[in-house]
Amino acid sequence: MSKKLTKEQEHIIKEKGTEAPFTGKYLDNKEKGVYVCVNCGEELFSSDTKFNSGTGWPSFYDSKENVDLKEDNSHGMKRIEVLCKKCQGHLGHLFDDGPSPTKKRFCINSVALNFKKNNKKVI
Repeated sequence: MSKKLTKEQEHIIKEKGTEAPFTGKYLDNKEKGVYVCVNCGEELFSSDTKFNSGTGWPSFYDSKENVDLKEDNSHGMKRIEVLCKKCQGHLGHLFDDGPSPTKKRFCINSVALNFKKNNKKVI
């Protein structure tokens, strides 16, 4: 179900870019539903696991099983990249400074996501 991506979505998903902090459309979203991959529609994160990390990007303490994790040593840093398992699109990075119960923080670009409110139409 791959669709035409905007230039910014291409940059994030395919070129492993990062959106500017505190600019993403889902940063302050508090509605109930599921976050899906903007490229292929795969379900990635539940709104029940979203929290305010203060970092400037939507953050989740857990993911659905539809994400892959990959070591990322780019830019002189050692990080864990978060990818969509279905299309391998870049979503963001995983850190070990999140809240209980997982102590994980999936730091995700809003541009890489769409949101389905209560399993309804993607907005």
